Amino acid sequence: QVQFVESGGGLVQPGGSLRLSCAASGIIFSLYRMGWYRQAPGKQRELVAFITSGHRTNYADSVKGRFTVSRDNARNTVYLQMNSLKPEDTAVYYCNALNDNGPLYNNWGQGTQVTVSS
Repeated sequence: QVQFVESGGGLVQPGGSLRLSCAASGIIFSLYRMGWYRQAPGKQRELVAFITSGHRTNYADSVKGRFTVSRDNARNTVYLQMNSLKPEDTAVYYCNALNDNGPLYNNWGQGTQVTVSS
C-alpha cells in the first residue's frame, strides 16, 4: 500500500525558513518523479515543485528562487527547503508521486501545516 507521511511544518515569521520532509513507502521510490503540493484555505491544491528520478527540478513561479526540492533515495524521502517565506505560502503541504498528467495516487497523506505570520 502506498503511503506518504509529511512532516516539518510549523509557524514561522515572514522571511523565515522551514524544511519539510516526506517519507514514501509502497513504491520503488527511486523510479518516480516526486512532487510537493500545497492547498491554502478555499483554494485548489497546486503543484509547488517536483524532482525527477534523475534529480532534475522544476518550480512554480511563485516559489522559484526561494524553495529547493531534493531527494534521498536511500531514505525514500523527498525534502522541500523553504526560505524567505511569505504569508501567501501559508497552506497544508503534501507530497505525491506524479507524471505529466498529475499526481499518481489518490491516498494523500495528512499533510503538514505551514503558517507564515508575524
